[in-house]
Amino acid sequence: MFSNFSFLDFYCFNEYCDKNSSIIEKWSSVEQVQSGVDLSYYVDSSAVFSSNIEGNNIDLNSYMNQKMVKSKFKKKKELAEIDNLVNAYNFAQENQLTEENFLEVHRILAKSFLIKSKLGIYRDDRMGVFSTSGLVYIAVEPEKLPDAMKHFWKEFDEISSRNLSHTEIFYFASFFHLRLAQLHPFFDGNGRIARLVEKWFLAMKSGEKAWGIPSERFYKENRAEYYEKINLGVNFYELDFNKAVDFLNLLPQSLTAED
Repeated sequence: MFSNFSFLDFYCFNEYCDKNSSIIEKWSSVEQVQSGVDLSYYVDSSAVFSSNIEGNNIDLNSYMNQKMVKSKFKKKKELAEIDNLVNAYNFAQENQLTEENFLEVHRILAKSFLIKSKLGIYRDDRMGVFSTSGLVYIAVEPEKLPDAMKHFWKEFDEISSRNLSHTEIFYFASFFHLRLAQLHPFFDGNGRIARLVEKWFLAMKSGEKAWGIPSERFYKENRAEYYEKINLGVNFYELDFNKAVDFLNLLPQSLTAED
């Protein structure tokens, strides 16, 4: 059961530290985002690549050019998906990561693909994850989801109140991402909000330069690996957290990805 899971069990933490601490410490020693680059560009980039992971076909170049010329764009629905996700990132930059704000972010990012009654509301139906080969994962039952989310936010609040090391910040950011993907709390938009929460927590604990980490781009460019490593079991009750380190390693890898 979910009550047997705890972020504070520090699954694979020693192995994670051995592989990633030096990379994370190097990044943490740099005080600000790259000089001369507007932070809004990083947000736009994150929103585009995160949307691409979910099948949106608008590339970063097309999106940025559309913003400059403000011309009519044929792919209106796909454009709205990215615009709404940009707005969600902007909201996150200005607000603390709490359950209330988490739900508000979902209302913002999912406007173009969910009906109003499903926005910012935890799902009340069963949910599975499908690939081209069929069903690959079954999330927690809807009747158990409220307690599972209560457990998530209780531990989140405890962890976020701590004075964490740089390595712990990255470790927990990735684990929050992973756990939200496993919980699948909404009817849609779960991947987008899980990736945003990862970045949101990083920025909350490490400062605004975290918004410049190209994690969404890295996940998009390594999409098959991302989906393979996020999958720890066939359902919510058969997850092997001893394998979690392979997914957790992806975020630090994005720090050294080639431009």
